[in-house]
Amino acid sequence: MKNTGYIAYIILGLIWGTPFIFTHWAAVHINPAQIVLLRVVSGFIPVLVFALATRVLKWWHLRHAHHFLAMAGLATALYYLAFAKGTILLLSSVAGMLSGAIPLFSCLCALVFLRSEPLNRRSIGGMALGFAGVLVIARPWETGLGTVDPFGVLYIVLGSLSLGASFVYARKFISPLGIAPAALCTYQMGLGAIALLVTVDMNGAGAIFNEPKAAIGLIVGLGAVGTGMAYILYYLIVQKLGAVTAASVTYIPPVVALFIGCALAGEPLHGIDVVATIAILAGVFTMQTGRQPQPETKAQCHQKCPA
Repeated sequence: MKNTGYIAYIILGLIWGTPFIFTHWAAVHINPAQIVLLRVVSGFIPVLVFALATRVLKWWHLRHAHHFLAMAGLATALYYLAFAKGTILLLSSVAGMLSGAIPLFSCLCALVFLRSEPLNRRSIGGMALGFAGVLVIARPWETGLGTVDPFGVLYIVLGSLSLGASFVYARKFISPLGIAPAALCTYQMGLGAIALLVTVDMNGAGAIFNEPKAAIGLIVGLGAVGTGMAYILYYLIVQKLGAVTAASVTYIPPVVALFIGCALAGEPLHGIDVVATIAILAGVFTMQTGRQPQPETKAQCHQKCPA
């Protein structure tokens, strides 16, 4: 039933708007790398259960492990780490607003590296409008107390570029494999979790459990629900409503993050930031509608995997 898809659509939009406040809670007790590790491990569990339940994992997939490892780096470890570092340096509402530009960077990478993605006036105009919104939120011309941390913005930009690069990599090397999206996301997150377990120093990470709110927010809110369950919901939306409609859910999280940061966390709200967020989302919409649509298989849908 389509109603199920629309319900999942709304829930997913709300879920994707919460990671920024959960990251702030956790950052009081542990460092960004530890946050990412616990997020990925917690998110991997429901994704693995879903993949096993749907029986999409196959032994022959192992021959493509090098591609899954590349995606684990670009779309999981590097992306999440950059966003965690950036979010900690910014207000959660500001980080959430900037996250609205993720599709913009994905489109940019596709336009630069994929010949099948034509560049036209509508795409250029949308890109310019979206990046103007990012620039207004960053406000590099301002100095002094209360200004936006430029390094925080830079981390969000780097994370968005990493995710955008993963889109290009997936389109070139992974989509032609014909592997089910649920399996691809499971391999990506699993390998990402292994890489983080090997490289991240977990000394002192137990401090997160000294504050139940922060621990629940990280493991359940940011990990199991915000990462793992979010992917399952996204996959349901793709099945019920199609990939184009599923992609439009990215318009909701910046608004949700702005509301949570300002209304619930007491962060200041500036009218210019609202205008800038609208500009980013309008730019994304203009770019996406300006690109010539191409047939998309189920395997290609994994490129938008929230993991």
